[in-house]
Amino acid sequence: MLIRNVSVLIVPEQGECRVDEAQDIHVQDDRIVAITPTADASDAGEPPTEVVDGSGLLAVPGLVNSHTHSPMVMMRGAAEDLNIEDWFNRRIWPMEVNLTPERVRVGARLACAEMLLAGVTTFVDHYFHADQIAAAAIESGIRADLAPTFFSSAGQDAVDAAFETTGDLSARHPRITASLGPHATYTVTDEDLRRTADLARSDGRRIHLHAAETDDQTQASLEKHGVTPIQVLERTGVLEAGALVAHGCGIREEDLPILERYADRTTVASCPKVYLKLAMSEVTPIKRLRSAGVNVGIGTDGAAVHNTLDVWEAIRMVALTQKQREHDAEWMTLSDTLRLATRGSAAAAGLENQIGVLEPGRQADIALVDLSAPHHQPVHDPRAALVYSMRASDVVTVLVAGQIVVRDRQLTTMDLAEVLADAKSLAHTLVDLSQGGAVQHYAP
Repeated sequence: MLIRNVSVLIVPEQGECRVDEAQDIHVQDDRIVAITPTADASDAGEPPTEVVDGSGLLAVPGLVNSHTHSPMVMMRGAAEDLNIEDWFNRRIWPMEVNLTPERVRVGARLACAEMLLAGVTTFVDHYFHADQIAAAAIESGIRADLAPTFFSSAGQDAVDAAFETTGDLSARHPRITASLGPHATYTVTDEDLRRTADLARSDGRRIHLHAAETDDQTQASLEKHGVTPIQVLERTGVLEAGALVAHGCGIREEDLPILERYADRTTVASCPKVYLKLAMSEVTPIKRLRSAGVNVGIGTDGAAVHNTLDVWEAIRMVALTQKQREHDAEWMTLSDTLRLATRGSAAAAGLENQIGVLEPGRQADIALVDLSAPHHQPVHDPRAALVYSMRASDVVTVLVAGQIVVRDRQLTTMDLAEVLADAKSLAHTLVDLSQGGAVQHYAP
């Protein structure tokens, strides 16, 4: 395949990002093999099997949603205007009593459709019935890292089943990877965290979990156990094994030297819209984490609180909230924001050597976006457009592993009308609170 005459976003490891105009992206099988200045068609050699006209479009690395709970799209808008305790205890965990494999699969299909249409080519998921999420991802053509969730309160059989599912997922498809998914330091015992770390080391897997989500959680951990959640992760071996830490808004100054020791295998996912919506006192301390050498990715969390799986929105929120957090308009530059959204989020997915930049040898996960709409014009700096004015609807064509999954703003792998109809027919069964009970109680 050849993507002809397209502008290309270049994201170096350090320094300024740039846009190279009039480029041809050469794709063979699932990889980019070359990016060259656009040549006259008469000068070309053997014609490619397929040519995608990139004229007037900008090619960017396919986005990564570095932390989400994809089937929670089925609860979109059903838990509004609540503090974090009531959000969990009065809505979400009582709703999750209603989860079934079918409902999870239907929700995951809707989530995959939403993400692909917005240029998200990889998502890093943490949820129940992960085998059903894998089925939806395989069908849709998206790439996914899946972590089957477990609570210690569910008992050892449930923990063992989550471990077994993780092992089974890896053999499903080349686009599916699997991580171990303890829910959080306050819902999983130290003993189960140690078991998880031991299994991660023996199987060569990562651990994806919530830790230090809020400063209140960190304070509660100090008062109950005398240690921060990050210190719990160190003493149980989770950090040594390698971890993706969701949120980390409660990371304290004393945690940073610990994280720095494991910076080669630890990443943090920031989902800033959630922190604003739940009126949390802090956002992820990205500047301090980056100074400690820790990679940070950008995610949406679940749509039950974020309301969308729009990573463009999350990118914008990261830039804005970080400037506000540091009281520094010169921090979180366009280039630094785009680097987090690409290279940083690829590291959060454990795929930093495969995706995240457009260069030869990388997987051909590519989104072609259109900056011609009024909300972008005039385009003085396409990087600013990507960070501050992009909409999901600006995505035109999407490739994952060299396959076109969105063409001219239409899914090629699934019938969107069917996906929407299935979700609408089952959504009411997920938000029904008449059954009573809850999967867990929030009391960190």
